[in-house]
Amino acid sequence: MRLRRVSVAVVTTLVGGGAFYAYRGSPSKVSEGSVGATFAGGSPVAQSVGQNRSFSTTSAFAASPQASPSGALPKTAAEPARRALIVEQGELYTGTIDGDGPLSKETDDYGRKVLEMMTPEQATQKLRTNEQSYLVGRGKGVVRYDVVQIPSNDPIEDDHAEKILEVPQSSAATQDGTASSDWMFWGVFDGHSGWTTSAKLRQVLISFVARELNETYKSALTDPAVSFPTPESVDNAIKKGFVRLDHEITHESVNKVLKAQSKRVAAELLAPALSGSCALLSFYDSRSKLLRVACTGDSRAVLGRRGTSGKWIATPLSVDQTGGNAEEVARLRKEHPGEPYVTHNGRILGGLEPSRAFGDAVYKWTKETQDKIKNSYFGRTPSKYLKTPPYVTAEPVVTTTKVEPEKGDFVVMATDGLWEMLTNEEVVGLVGQWLEAEAEGRTGNSNSRKDSWLKSWFSTQKASVLPVEQNGRDADPGGQRAPIRQQQWGVTAPQNERFVVQDMNAATHLVRNALGGKDQDMVCALLTLPSPYSRRYRDDLTVEVIFFGEGDKSGDVELNKEASAREGGLKARL
Repeated sequence: MRLRRVSVAVVTTLVGGGAFYAYRGSPSKVSEGSVGATFAGGSPVAQSVGQNRSFSTTSAFAASPQASPSGALPKTAAEPARRALIVEQGELYTGTIDGDGPLSKETDDYGRKVLEMMTPEQATQKLRTNEQSYLVGRGKGVVRYDVVQIPSNDPIEDDHAEKILEVPQSSAATQDGTASSDWMFWGVFDGHSGWTTSAKLRQVLISFVARELNETYKSALTDPAVSFPTPESVDNAIKKGFVRLDHEITHESVNKVLKAQSKRVAAELLAPALSGSCALLSFYDSRSKLLRVACTGDSRAVLGRRGTSGKWIATPLSVDQTGGNAEEVARLRKEHPGEPYVTHNGRILGGLEPSRAFGDAVYKWTKETQDKIKNSYFGRTPSKYLKTPPYVTAEPVVTTTKVEPEKGDFVVMATDGLWEMLTNEEVVGLVGQWLEAEAEGRTGNSNSRKDSWLKSWFSTQKASVLPVEQNGRDADPGGQRAPIRQQQWGVTAPQNERFVVQDMNAATHLVRNALGGKDQDMVCALLTLPSPYSRRYRDDLTVEVIFFGEGDKSGDVELNKEASAREGGLKARL
């Protein structure tokens, strides 16, 4: 799931000719800001950022048995041109294929993988394959949520879950004479070393947290002077739900396996313990209008709120918890004194990047337990730095925010794959840009339940940049990391040249722009790359956008078909 920060080439521009251009020379330094070199024939060719390369044509795409003396394939007027993507160690190139036959081989004459590149239409289809949108007609402050997933790993290691619980007065006190309130949950789970832990969280995390909240709210009802639980007790209930589930995954599983003495049972119960997952869970109480965000790991939630200037303000609701976060490092060094490698190169024991996670038992089990499991069943060799586990905890950090539905607040929750590509301000500004287009009907959404909460916010004057207050591109609030992929890809274009609005699903809109936006070559190339090559350039992506507002009170949750995948019979998870 995690990559070390490396410098690689940007996805390049289209090159001309009847075949792609293959690298044959040695790189040489050029001045900063160079964006291309010139082939002998005068055609532009692609290059690495800050490098100038010598290119010539090659006959890797043998669509015809005859090749020209130069190595390029002969081109006929009847043969259609197709796009190709060439994958080299740390670099990508694009080119063209002549003819409509299949590629003759997977690699070219220089050992590089050759792929037929998606068209923009195919890229859009892939972006929208897993998108979902729901209109929430509960009248309790939430009007809509959009979600999308784009895999990089095969299978995808991310997961997500959503749920609404209608809570009666007998379980949690209400106000204004209402008979019930809504508890709404949204979760995104960023798995690593496999998908089983994130799948487990999708299945049961919300239930574990809701059970603890139910006990806490019921306990408050027994005291007539209180009625409502204290903020601290609600936070503790959420933390307790997280920790109890992780204990079941990581420790109770071992007891059950040792008792059963069965490899089949071991394979089933230990998989979620040996893989791992970050978790980001939002809990909204419609009575109090309080949104609590519980973060275990480095997924992130950001609030968008329209300010007095008319622009949106981005406010982080979580902190990236990694071995590179100074506060997390201080905590770990305090808990494990005299262990200099408790964090090393920004990673726990030099291995795991998130400092908080579910599963990841090799950072929680004792050496004796790990040896016993490995010798009897399967497992990994413990780290040579392992002395006083656990080093990783599932206990979340919880933040609380008063939501103002009348101001059209929204929250973006996403796994770290999105935040590697976009800043907080870019994400909030992109949603603001999408909302303006939605209010004007430019996204194509025409659902009759498009609420009036959209149209009253916007001025008629459109800015050439994103409608968001800028806090500084290099700011690092609360340990949040900069989007390293922009540096990896060499993205330098200003915002008004990068971003586009063409999706009806707000989460898909964010992902498209994270992958290149207006630069269709970049979008197509990044979506063409199969696993495992794609992991050099992008992670799994799971994005949720939750819109607050004063919506209708039909009481139902309705699939927004215009912003959802057309196939698969999607049903609301709420």
